[in-house]
Amino acid sequence: MKARYYIGVGVLILIVGLAWTALPSRGDPILQGKVVQEYKTLTCGCCGTYGAYAQKKGMKVEVVNVNDADSIKDKYGVPEALRSCHTVIVDGYFVEGHVPAEAIAKMLAEKPGIKGIAMQGMPYGSPGMPGNKEGPFVVYAVQNDGSYEEYMRI
Repeated sequence: MKARYYIGVGVLILIVGLAWTALPSRGDPILQGKVVQEYKTLTCGCCGTYGAYAQKKGMKVEVVNVNDADSIKDKYGVPEALRSCHTVIVDGYFVEGHVPAEAIAKMLAEKPGIKGIAMQGMPYGSPGMPGNKEGPFVVYAVQNDGSYEEYMRI
């Protein structure tokens, strides 16, 4: 009788544990339900993976496939040196490249007087990119005059 009880408890714990790990990984509460537009080219695979990452963090991603991604970057003032494969627009800010959700949440919470944030290149292990993280991710804040400075390291 005791063995049956312990087996039942063990199975219940296993089921609850599996259900818990299957739940989506929600990010910061400020991101929950936040509607964002992701501008990308149709052929970019990592952009789709980044969009899925953003959705998993609670954002509602509206994908906009474009033929000329640079025109979007020009429109929002993304500096040439910080350009990446996709541009996300959220609450009037741009988020350029494979920026982690923590940086987006920080920007939305602080509401700084900037154009947006960006992460140079396509670093291994960053959201939407394969591989292992090789060092801190440096996220830059782009000022209204187009200059940029380090915003945070993750």
